[in-house]
Amino acid sequence: MRTFHIEIVKPSHYDKDGYVIQWWKAWIPSNSMACLFAIARDCSERQVLGEGVAIEINAWDEMNVRLPLRRIAERIKAPGSSGLVCLVGVQSNQFPRAMAIARQLRAEGVKVAIGGFHVSGCLAMLKEMPAELQEAIDLGVTLFAGEAEEHFEAFLKDVDAGTEKPVYNYMDDLPNLQGETIPYLPQRLVKRYDGVISSFDAGRGCPFQCSFCTIINVQGRKSRWRDADDIERIVLENRAQGITRFFITDDNFARNKNWEPIFDRLISLRAQGFAVSFLIQVDTLAHKSPGFIEQAAAAGCSHVFIGLESINADNLAVMKKNQNRITEYRKMFQAWKEAGIITYAGFIMGLPGDTPETLKRDIEIVQRELPVDLLEFTMLTPLPGSEDHRNLTEAGTWMDPDLNKYDLETVTVAHPKMSAELWQKTYRDIWNWYYSDEHVERIMRRNVAYGIKPVKIWRSVLQIYGATNFEGVHPQQCGYLRRKDRTQRRPEMPRLSPLVFYPRHWAETAVKYVRFGLYALKTHKIRKRIAADPASRSYRDLAITPVVDAEGEDLAMFALNDSARAAVEKAKRQAGERKRREEEVAAAEEEVLTAAE
Repeated sequence: MRTFHIEIVKPSHYDKDGYVIQWWKAWIPSNSMACLFAIARDCSERQVLGEGVAIEINAWDEMNVRLPLRRIAERIKAPGSSGLVCLVGVQSNQFPRAMAIARQLRAEGVKVAIGGFHVSGCLAMLKEMPAELQEAIDLGVTLFAGEAEEHFEAFLKDVDAGTEKPVYNYMDDLPNLQGETIPYLPQRLVKRYDGVISSFDAGRGCPFQCSFCTIINVQGRKSRWRDADDIERIVLENRAQGITRFFITDDNFARNKNWEPIFDRLISLRAQGFAVSFLIQVDTLAHKSPGFIEQAAAAGCSHVFIGLESINADNLAVMKKNQNRITEYRKMFQAWKEAGIITYAGFIMGLPGDTPETLKRDIEIVQRELPVDLLEFTMLTPLPGSEDHRNLTEAGTWMDPDLNKYDLETVTVAHPKMSAELWQKTYRDIWNWYYSDEHVERIMRRNVAYGIKPVKIWRSVLQIYGATNFEGVHPQQCGYLRRKDRTQRRPEMPRLSPLVFYPRHWAETAVKYVRFGLYALKTHKIRKRIAADPASRSYRDLAITPVVDAEGEDLAMFALNDSARAAVEKAKRQAGERKRREEEVAAAEEEVLTAAE
């Protein structure tokens, strides 16, 4: 009997000072890691390398653990052992860190494979192999593009036989998900997060054509979904470990063609006493699907992330975000709020027409006119795998060569109206513009009016605003209590002396958490005051005033520019046509009834 080790590693990302971003507990479990862990476990149980080979699996998310690379190498190189390190779910901003890990392992003679959005996106969209991928191949690293469900077994056999190829490209062979191995992480790994939340994908693919998006080019534009039976198995397996909260990672759950049976199954489980709650991501037209929001709430949806991106019709056109209709925004957000769900939206800044002044104006409009709770800001970034990146590459336009900066919060390309310094400053400012004390209080009051406890908003604001304002990272990269390892710094940056590093780190940490604690106390007092105020239940402002005639509203959002006015006029024409058709149908029905009498 010999042993084949599969070491699954989700790399982190370097911060602005070159240190690995790492936490005592991270927030968001990696679905890529969960998928590959389950696939590897299935291969082990089926003994795909033969009865004489035991497959052992370990998984590490560098966001919440220091990687024991030396121990991993020793385990794989031990007598009677072999194996492979799989760097999974590697995004563009994580690729430099992934390569640093790969170099250490390859120096020890350990086999390494890299998969994820950067590899898959580049191979899907670019005509030539990028230099960083060629560097990986030259180092002896295997590149894996596409999804592993139907291909990992054959890949493992190649590695075990020593016949692995430099590149495995399955981008043209994406699997249907019915009956495939379901994502799974054991409790010992989930506990490295907050212990009660895990993630899974109920489907993959999105039909829209947003130019900044990599999802549509990596997972495709065709909806591929899991059966309701598979979703039930995911929930029950996790519940057996005490896990009842989930992040459903579908980029757009509303376009999962199996959404209704999945919701029905979750509703049935809740009726049987299974406590299930989850966050989903949807587009701005999800509310147009009859029953979608009501069933989402009944199934356990507590938070929804919505791809708002902008209220400026010119910006939406640039991004090919044609599905976003500004005349639907208020009605859409109100529908989610009436269902008792916390709304969380993305907002992209740095479009060609943006300036600090226009962005501040847009944020003020959002604050007044839309009942969105939480906004998450990102910079317009030409991510490898997107149409934007491909077009800029083919045009020879300069983009920052440092992939570590492609984290959606760092300038990577020139802007026509803002210098890099001004753009970066505006990104920092925009969080403070939206999360002003006045607006945080307004959000809490709106939620009390909808019957939602303000403590939920308070906690969310501490996480979302606290991540960028106190921890200095985007919320998607954040966690609880930052760890900073002096020895884990980008190889090209100097390692500081302990006498310099530790006093500086301790001082920075003390100042940071004192500031954070004072902010938490200040907003806690606001929350307590609102909760104790009987008038909060009857609070009203423009954003939560029910929409009667969306196209006829007098909103600043509708008068931003010619594109906005054109969108409103188009909506009015469509509303008029619908009304005429309804009147014609009603008249025809009346004639039939009259004739029958």
